[in-house]
This record gives sequence, structure tokens and C-alpha cells, in this order.
Amino acid sequence: MTTELMENILGYLSEYGEADSLDLAHRFAVDHQKIVGAIKSLQAFEDLLKVESKSRKEWVLTDEGQHVLEKGSHEAAVYNALPADFSAVSQADILSKVPFGKVGLSKALAASMVELIKTGKETLIKRKAPSITDNVQKHMKELQMLSDDSKKEYKKRKLIKENIIKIMVLQKGPNFSTKIEKPEADLTADLLINDAWKTKKFKPINLNALGAALDVGHLHPLLKVRTEFRKIFLEMGFEEMPTNNYVENSFWNFDALFQPQQHPARDAHDTFFISEPAISSKFPEDYLKRVETVHSKGGYGSQGYKYDWKIEEAQKNLLRTHTTAVSARMLYQLMQKSEFKPVRYFSIDRVFRNETLDATHLAEFHQVEGVIADYDLTLGDLIGVLYEFFKKLGIEKLEFKPAYNPYTEPSMEIFCFHEGLNKWIEIGNSGVFRPEMLLPMGLPENVNVIAWGLSLERPTMIKYGLNNIRDLVGPKVDLQMVQENPLCRLDK
Repeated sequence: MTTELMENILGYLSEYGEADSLDLAHRFAVDHQKIVGAIKSLQAFEDLLKVESKSRKEWVLTDEGQHVLEKGSHEAAVYNALPADFSAVSQADILSKVPFGKVGLSKALAASMVELIKTGKETLIKRKAPSITDNVQKHMKELQMLSDDSKKEYKKRKLIKENIIKIMVLQKGPNFSTKIEKPEADLTADLLINDAWKTKKFKPINLNALGAALDVGHLHPLLKVRTEFRKIFLEMGFEEMPTNNYVENSFWNFDALFQPQQHPARDAHDTFFISEPAISSKFPEDYLKRVETVHSKGGYGSQGYKYDWKIEEAQKNLLRTHTTAVSARMLYQLMQKSEFKPVRYFSIDRVFRNETLDATHLAEFHQVEGVIADYDLTLGDLIGVLYEFFKKLGIEKLEFKPAYNPYTEPSMEIFCFHEGLNKWIEIGNSGVFRPEMLLPMGLPENVNVIAWGLSLERPTMIKYGLNNIRDLVGPKVDLQMVQENPLCRLDK
């Protein structure tokens, strides 16, 4: 159909020299848009046509005007609905039966086609003229021949409207022909044989066209910020800890950190426990006994928790609730190698907690943890390191609030001001590890360990201006956001 239409257009243009798309649509009795499509296809052939775009005003029927064209005018409909013997009927009945009856009655009264008779109870209507001619319907059929005044009147009645139609004016181009020869897109081996390419037309090559976009992956904002965090830790002389064990046992996750077995965080509504395998059985026995003793009886200057410590609780497997379990393993392994040497450790990896989801909490998130072990460290050292660390992240509005942690004393919550939420939000926790945690590992008494942990998600939200963590992680994340967000460059 399209090829036939293209040939018809070229044949008409060959005979008459010029044409426009609207006239062609009327002549070939096809939709104007099909003519436009055929012309655009012809424009693909270089210099076949000269095409100029213009606008033309055209009067067309509205839906109401189309109704008049098919069914007759509203006033004629009211007249025809009345008895031919000039008897009067209820006006309300006529208006309910005749479409557009209210408008029709008004026009019929103005044209003296009908008259109203008012009685005490109701208004009656009857024919007044013996016969009528439906000029309105006639005018709808002869729309293009109407006078300007008539057009304005019918436009006011919303029977017709003026459309601006974009048309294409055609003339013959330098390479005009009535035959359509599709240009070759590629120079193939077949065309090179016997010099067949010499008689062929080739599609012009657009050397400025961009290549197709590569279907490649994009770094998530969390990965971009994680890279910057890692660089900061390395700049500050930290060593990265191995964090590839998502499944941990309760001993390293809780007991080694001097967290009592009755602590609420060890309940199923706060922690995800593993059903298979449900327990672990391999522990360093001497260290296990020292941990049991400091929990149940005390030691190292502490009275402990004074409860019956159970190995069954320590054996339970779970999804780790913090990467501090990794820090505990690293400090223990440090003392198994040789005498103590100051160290700086960091880790960035996933942790899992049975949290209620909201704008700032997820059940699975990333924890950024820093640990420094050295002689005679104090709370002042911790605060100084935190200010320096967060300054490198571009976060300088910090506040600290005293807090309680089973394995740190003193402990502090870290808050920063979120410009997007316009309020202070908690971004981390910190403290000095307790002697009850460190001394069973074999660390010297004059060695202190300062540590802090924070979410990776919340600083990322601050950096990228996100107010809801579910816009960053989860099934509703906008993939375009992932693709278009720039590389993270923290203000240092």
C-alpha cells in the first residue's frame, strides 16, 4: 500500500509539477497522515523531491456538528418530535426525548418554528410553522462554502471548529523520477562482481552519527561511595579486614564482645537465626573458657554478669548483626601470632538485622567499621579520629551523645546534620572496647581499642540528596538514577 501510494504521488507530481499533502489526501481518498508518511519515505531518496512545510486553516465538524449532519439540527429535531396536527404536548416530555432538546427548543423558538403555551400546572409546546427547511443540516454538508459570518455563528454554537493543519508542499527535485529505486546501504561482494556497483545508488553515510549506546552495567551509588570510604581508610593507614563470612555464630557475634546471653538483641525478633546448619561446634577452647568465666563469674577487675553461661546459646548460627564480630576475630588472631603491635583495621560489608522498614532503616544494610588498637588510647583520641574521618567525608556538623553498648565503655552515638531532611540523624556508633572483651583475648592491660561503625547507606543518601533509603536500595529504585548519577567525589 505504501509503495503504491508513493508511486501515485510521483505520478501526480510528474503530471502537475506541484502538489500539497492535503490535496493529495482528498484526491487519493486516504488519510492525510498516510500521505505524510509516504512523503517522508520519498524524502529518504536523495534530491528526489523538494519539500516545504506550511500550515493551512481548515474548518471541520465537532462531534455535535457531526450529529447534526447525520440526524438533523437540534431545532428541527424538536419540531419533528411535535404532533403534525398542531396539538400541544408537554415541554418536559419533548426535552427528555430529544437529544440536545434544550438548545433545540431555544433555536426553534427564535426561528418561530414552535410556540409555548403556559398553563397553571405545566408548560406546553406545539408547532407554529406549517413546515420547515433544515438549513443548519444543509450548511454542515456544505461547510467549506459557508460565508465567514455563518462560520462564526456555527463556531459559537460549537458545531464547527477551526483546525490548523500542517501540510507538505511538493516539487520535483534534481533527481526526480517516477520510478523508485531503493539505494544500497552496503557495498557487498556481489556488487563488486562485474562492476555492478557502478549502476547502483548508495545511501549516504552520516559520518557525524553517534554509534549505538553500549549495553553495559552501571555502578550503584553505594559502590561509588564505598570506593571513596575505602580510599579514606587506606589514606589514614588502615588495613582492610576479611569480611566474607555473612553467617556467623553467636559466640563471635555476641559472647566474645561481652554481650550477655539475655540481651534483647539476641532474640529472634531482632536477629535472623540460621536453621541449617543451626549450630557451630569449633571454638578455641582456652579462649572459650575465659569468655565463659568473665561472663558468669567476672575477672580482670570486673564482676561479670553473674549468670549461668550456656554453650548452647553461643553455638547458634545467625546472619551477622554487625562487622564487629570480624573485629573480634582479628584482635584475637593478632594475639595468636606474636607480641602485640599497634594496628588499624577497617571493613565495609553487609550486616543483617530484623528491623522495621522505614525511610532510614533496612533489614539488610552495609556497615563501615574502623578499629584502632594502641597503647593508652583515650576517649579524646576517639573523638579526634572521628572528626578527622568525617571531615574527609565532607561532613563537619557532628554531635556526640553518650550511649550504652555491652562491649564499649565509654560509648557514643554519632549524629550529623542531614541537609535534605533538615534535621540531625544518627549515622554511627562508637566507643572504647571494654577490658572484659580485650583481656580474655590476651591483649596487654595498657592497650586500648577505639572503634566506630556507621551505615554506608546514610552518608550515601546525604551525598546524593535522597530522603528515603528505599529510593537507594530495593525493588522501587529508579534505574535511571543509577545510570545518570555522577561518580562520588567526597569533599575533603
